[in-house]
Amino acid sequence: MAALVRHDTAVEAAFRHADTETRADAAQIARLYDALDCVNERENPRTARLLACGRSKIAQKLIEEAGEIALEAVRHRSRHVVRESADLIYHLVVLWHECGIAPEEIWAEMERRADKLGIAEKLPKAPDRHTAAIGFGK
Repeated sequence: MAALVRHDTAVEAAFRHADTETRADAAQIARLYDALDCVNERENPRTARLLACGRSKIAQKLIEEAGEIALEAVRHRSRHVVRESADLIYHLVVLWHECGIAPEEIWAEMERRADKLGIAEKLPKAPDRHTAAIGFGK
């Protein structure tokens, strides 16, 4: 069970599991995002190489991580899903950075969706006029 707590600048989630509590908040993602400005080959060789490869390679890595999560989930290997999820979030933040998208923009979009739908779920797509006309947009 997770409890979301809104602070002035971050949303914090407290997760309870087996008598332990782990705190995750938007500040952790902001720290990773900001640290990407200071990456160097000596201290962060893998991240430096990834950033040097550019947007296409970063996007490819993001797709690979999402696929790995899906595979681990269908194999019922929860611990692996956790590890791969951390990898996915890392690559997602690197891609945001490469695209010049600040984490705050993502949080604002999620808040907009929550205000509109009650939760930050994916917004419904507008039906395509062509497919709706032939009955596929339903």
